[in-house]
Amino acid sequence: MNEVFICPSNIKSNSEISITGSKSESNRLLIINALYSNIELLNLSNSDDTKVLTKALSNLNGQIDIHHAGTAMRFLTAFLAQIEDREFVITGSARMQERPIGILVDSLNELGFEVRYLDKKGFPPLKIIGKKNIKSEIKLNSTVSSQYISALMLIAPSFVNGLKIILEGQIISKPYINLTLNILKKIGVKCSFKKNIIEIKNHSKSKISQYIVESDWSSASYFYSIVSLLDNATITLSNFFDNSFQGDSKVSKIYESFGVNTTYKENTIRLTKMENYSKPNSLEFDLLENPDLAQTISVTALCMGIPLVLNGLQTLKIKETDRIIALKNELSKLGANVVYNDNSISINPPDKLNENVNIKTYDDHRMALSFSPVGLITPIYIEDYDVVSKSYPDYWSDLRSIGFNIEFQ
Repeated sequence: MNEVFICPSNIKSNSEISITGSKSESNRLLIINALYSNIELLNLSNSDDTKVLTKALSNLNGQIDIHHAGTAMRFLTAFLAQIEDREFVITGSARMQERPIGILVDSLNELGFEVRYLDKKGFPPLKIIGKKNIKSEIKLNSTVSSQYISALMLIAPSFVNGLKIILEGQIISKPYINLTLNILKKIGVKCSFKKNIIEIKNHSKSKISQYIVESDWSSASYFYSIVSLLDNATITLSNFFDNSFQGDSKVSKIYESFGVNTTYKENTIRLTKMENYSKPNSLEFDLLENPDLAQTISVTALCMGIPLVLNGLQTLKIKETDRIIALKNELSKLGANVVYNDNSISINPPDKLNENVNIKTYDDHRMALSFSPVGLITPIYIEDYDVVSKSYPDYWSDLRSIGFNIEFQ
């Protein structure tokens, strides 16, 4: 088993890091570009998920395996369904075949496409027989995953009469829907999102020929965590915008509670620890719109000794692993008292973190990424460290560049 050992380090007082483009933004643009084929995409993510989607779109043969890439599964299922007179089988890893996709499949079939289950109903693998849509309005359960909604939004401009999506229930991860909407607007698609109704008009050609993908705010969050645990350090990250479309840009506001200031200058962000920062007695956040930040925030609060409650976590159970259970297990190893349910987690940190704990990653990149800053406080082992390639392949080398003591075993 591959392990990485991280122990307290002398972090450089001033560092600069370049993070590649957002995985979420890149994958949406790849689907859009597959429809229009005339946009030059710059600063694409170098994540495994984006590579898998790029490979699949460049070679649309009958059998497509997207491995662990959940976004690729949802987006490709919708995209392949509208390729008329073609047949595809799409599958993934064992974990992917446990991740539900029934809401999207039902919606596609209702719109007139043909998607069938090859094994367990509601889950991949799928057989897709490409057809033309016959309906231009759909009601969609919005309480499970925003990716189902974005998948339909991305192919909607190809519908002759466009598409109206009526969302039913509490809307999960709304910033990701807005990300999709803003990208569509940027290429010239007429679309709107009012109350619980999304409307997207037919569109045949992008009005822009080049698109620069903003760097990934989810990846930036790990450096917010690092700066929060240091007394005096500055980290500058490139290709970030103060008017970001990405929902996880909210991390800049959240981490003010952990003593981190964000300064914007010429498409960079500069992270610094606040002078005279006073640690709060406890913190509580609702992450309904930012669930991918849950692990990072949990670990930061643990390391800083701040009791924490996180709400709005219902989507974490259907990610790469059940992230609520995974967090409970690994935080407990470090000495935390953790109480949880399907929607929230409450963490009470110990007086001192346990040393030399082995952190399991559960085939989940965010477990390895979010727990790595613990090594600034106490020696820690992280199993299966290569899992970070799913979203951030350069992570370990970037940590070394700012002074982390890291040993691969």
